[in-house]
Amino acid sequence: MRKLILVTALALLGWLTMPTTARAQYNNWSVGVRLGEPSGVNIRKYFGNNHAFDLNIGTYGGLYGTKRSYRNGEYKSVGLTVQGHYLWHTALTKSESLRAYYGFGGQVNTRKFYNAGGNQSQLSIGGSGIGGLEYFPVNKPYSFFLETGAYVELLQAPFFLSLNTGIGLRYNF
Repeated sequence: MRKLILVTALALLGWLTMPTTARAQYNNWSVGVRLGEPSGVNIRKYFGNNHAFDLNIGTYGGLYGTKRSYRNGEYKSVGLTVQGHYLWHTALTKSESLRAYYGFGGQVNTRKFYNAGGNQSQLSIGGSGIGGLEYFPVNKPYSFFLETGAYVELLQAPFFLSLNTGIGLRYNF
């Protein structure tokens, strides 16, 4: 029994101290799912060692409640959004399995807006910023991410602010 424990301990110690050359598997493209605000399909294109473009296409207004004050009325439904960010990213670990990123871009939303005159479809456009962490399991083709940021509307309601947060999974190819 002692020999088995000693051999197991030595094997575990050898495995933990063994140098590894494995790298994270972030490649040219990744496609996945983002849950949060907005929720939907996420596509990322990597450029070089530390740049990327991130595109989200999905729903807007569901995470923080469908009923929200807006201009002289309110939103009461979920809408469609397209959000894009140019990103800078950097490795936080030697194996590059954990990366941090931040970026800036824009967002276009469509959503029904309700006021005393009834309801109407509302198109809004604004700027957004995002920051997050992405974990690439070593030698696996997928990654997990967690991010947060903000959207500031420019058209229709200047300076309307919305929090953008999300978690997700991407397949890297």
